[in-house]
This record gives sequence, C-alpha cells and structure tokens, in this order.
Amino acid sequence: MNEIHNRLKAIRNKLKDLEIDAWFISGTDPHGSEYLPDRWQTRKFISGFTGSYGIVVVTLEHAALWTDTRYFIQAESELQGTGIEMRKLRVSDSITPEEWIAEKLPGGSKIGIDPKTVSVNIFRNLRNSLDEKRISIESTPDLFENVWPDRPKLSDSPVFDFDISFSGVSRTEKQTRVAEKLETAGADFLLVTMLDELAWLFNLRGYDIKYNPVFTGFGLIGKKQNHLFVDKIKLQDDLIYLLEKEGIILHPYHQFIDFLGGLKGYRILLDPGTANYLIYQTLERNNKIIETVSPVALMKSCKNETELQGFRKAMLKDGLALVEFLFWLKETVGKRNVNEYEIGSKLAELRALQNNFMGESFAPIVGYKEHGAIVHLSVTPENAKFVEPDGILLFDSGGQYLDGTTDITRTVALGEVSEQQKIDFTLVLKGMIDLSMAIFPVGTKGCHLDILARKPLWEKGLNYGHGTGHGVGHFLSVHEGPMAIRQEYNENRLEPGQ
Repeated sequence: MNEIHNRLKAIRNKLKDLEIDAWFISGTDPHGSEYLPDRWQTRKFISGFTGSYGIVVVTLEHAALWTDTRYFIQAESELQGTGIEMRKLRVSDSITPEEWIAEKLPGGSKIGIDPKTVSVNIFRNLRNSLDEKRISIESTPDLFENVWPDRPKLSDSPVFDFDISFSGVSRTEKQTRVAEKLETAGADFLLVTMLDELAWLFNLRGYDIKYNPVFTGFGLIGKKQNHLFVDKIKLQDDLIYLLEKEGIILHPYHQFIDFLGGLKGYRILLDPGTANYLIYQTLERNNKIIETVSPVALMKSCKNETELQGFRKAMLKDGLALVEFLFWLKETVGKRNVNEYEIGSKLAELRALQNNFMGESFAPIVGYKEHGAIVHLSVTPENAKFVEPDGILLFDSGGQYLDGTTDITRTVALGEVSEQQKIDFTLVLKGMIDLSMAIFPVGTKGCHLDILARKPLWEKGLNYGHGTGHGVGHFLSVHEGPMAIRQEYNENRLEPGQ
C-alpha cells in the first residue's frame, strides 16, 4: 500500500504546484471507454481498485473512490490501507462526488479536471453542483504524465477490415445513412468519439483493448467528407488503399484536436454524454454545436439481418462449448482439486475450439459459494477458491466471434443448497420469465420494463442492486447502449433488433 500512498502524495504535490485544491479523476480515457487500454488505467494506478467503473477525487488531505453496487464488496477489499475512502453510488443514501467535494472544500476553492477524460455532461454536472459553493473548475494537464514513470504508450497493434459478409452493410452505406441524418438535423458534420461506434461505422476492428475488438481513433463524418483519425502504422498498405479509394481521408490520431481547432463556421453534431470536454471547448469557439444522442449509437444498436443471424450462430457455438463445459465440470468437481480460476480458463479453452472464435468478451466471472455474491468478481490463481461438490457455482462469461458477441450467466448446484437459496433462485427465475415474455407497445423504455424482473423479489422484500439488461455489440463491446433495462430513467426507447 506504500505505493498507493506515494502516488497520492505525488498527485498532491502537483496540485500544490498548480494551486489546485482537488483533482477529479473520471477513471476513463478520451473516448469515454468502459474497458480501458493500459495507458488509461489511471483509476487502477492511483487507487489499486481493479473494477471497470469508478470515480476518484483527491484533495490535499482526503481521497475517495465512488463505484456502483457491482463493486461494493470488491472495492472495500482492494482499498483497505490505501487511505482512499470507498463511497457508494446508485443507492438511496449515497453522497455523490459533487456533494462530497462541497463538504470537504471551502468556498472559493478550485477543483482540477483533465478535460480529455471528462465528458461534457459530467463537466456540466460538476459545474452546476459546485457553483453555489463558489468552487470553480479548472482544466489541468494530465498529471499522470508526471507521476507515472513507466506509463504505457498507446498500442500500435494492427487494425483489420471487418468483411461485409459479417457486417451486412458496407462502410459507404453506413456513412450515407449518417449523411442523411446530418441533412435532417441541419448539420455539416458528426463527431464520432466512442471506439465501438467508430469500429462499427468504418467496418474496422482492432486489438487495442483487451476483450474489445476496437482500435484507438476518432471520426468526423460529413455530407461529402469522411475523416478517420488513426495512426497509419496500424494500417496495412492494402487497407490504406481500400479506405482512400472509398474517399475516406486519413489523419494521424494525435492531430485530431488541432484539426477541430481549424474548423470554422460549421454546424456539428455532438453527443454530450460521450464526447469529452476538450473537444467541446475546441469546437464551440468558432462553430455551432448541435447536441444529440449519437445517431451512430442508435443505428448500431438495431442489428441488421446479417448481424442477427450472426448472433444466432455465435449463441449456438457458445451453447456447444457450455455443454462440453458442464460435462467437464460434472466429471471433475469432487474427483480432483479444481478452483475458480481453472474453471474460467476451461470455459475459454472450450470456446476457442469453435469456428471464428476471436477471444473472450470479458474476463470470466466465476464465483463459488460466497464469491458468487461479488457481481464482477475477478480471481487470480492465488486467491481463487477451490470448488467442491457442495453449494452453488456461478459463472458469467462470454466469447467474441466474428459472427457476434456472447454474454451468458449460469448458476449450477454442485450439491446441497439451502431453502433460502432455492427461494431466491426461483424468484429471480420468475422475474426473468416475466420479462422475457413481455409484449409491449412502441415507445416503451427500459425503465418501464425493469419492474417485471424485480416484482417477484420485491414482493418478498428482496432486490438486486445492479441493472437488469444491457445491449450487446456485434463483434464489439459486450456492454452496448444507449438503451438499457434498469431502474434509472433512460430516454432511449427499445427498438426492434436491439
């Protein structure tokens, strides 16, 4: 833990140099990614917390990390001895980062942000919450550059073409659809900042983030011009030729902000929920910004017939791997020592035997007995529990296939289970059936349906803290929006093909 203490001290020294009283760390990258490349694992570096979601705030005297119900147990454990307080989000009595900052800092204080890693919406929420206390928000350099001596560089792994036999729709057709939406909105350009949106729109895939077949880049799509910002070292000559032949203008990744700074007099569509504040600052000086949910996110979420057929193929292959896995589990548990880590590895091994397998879609979550309560558990060979013919085993895992992406969760009784466990399992099953059987009118949102999954549990005074359902990308990110089935309000309605 001395390492974490030293890193916090280094950050505080930089804050003093800048005459800043606190630093807000969003825990993401310039693209708002959930899963991060090594270079942007800043939350893990500063806190030791390894979950995929969390906000950190460091003041000159205090530090805290906020995460949601998936990670409460894990965060409590990983933050012990670091001097960083664990705070809860998305529960009734939670104190938000903004409220905590207002409590800790006196009026007239300054809080710093790296504008590359804070979305427009998050910036506005901070500003609106802290204005009353006269706490200002200042843009700072990326302080991790100074305190992370061996910080990884951005990946130069290759980008590859995603064939139309899998995507179902060409790059040109997708970009034509975007141009039509620009015409309707009275805009000249659409900014594409999310990596999965970029990969989908350009029918390209990469290896820059583990479990996510994406590459680091930005896009600027116009009615007649399409710009792709990605380093050419990542593109083979034949792919460069193909993209340029289709009229796509290629630029180095690092020139994106400078390019935006040169735009004047344009009307630009931008999603304030995902675009970072530095982009917004750069564009608003000389252009008109039209804010909207990214049309690419909406287009991508509604799968075409080729993608839907691909998902069906992927699920069949996943099903075959699971049947083989369940047989292995039955033949192994109780006959030799086997732990959670080996079980996760076996799932990946059996999926890898299937055609067009490209890797796991997320780190396997294998929880035996009490570990099953840790929603996003990630075990190592050192801390994995041994599994015996008793109690319940949960495994949540998925595969990346060229045909599609899978995400499955199963619970298996390995022996005797308690009456309460039987009741809990049955209540969850009833909710799952009710939700799966639902027929609902056009315009329905995810929050309208969420109650169907929870009602049997609520009737017994029970609940679960996380969301109910999320979209899944097509050979892309395992978590896909913008729609979701969860209690929190989400303005995006559910559509066919999602």
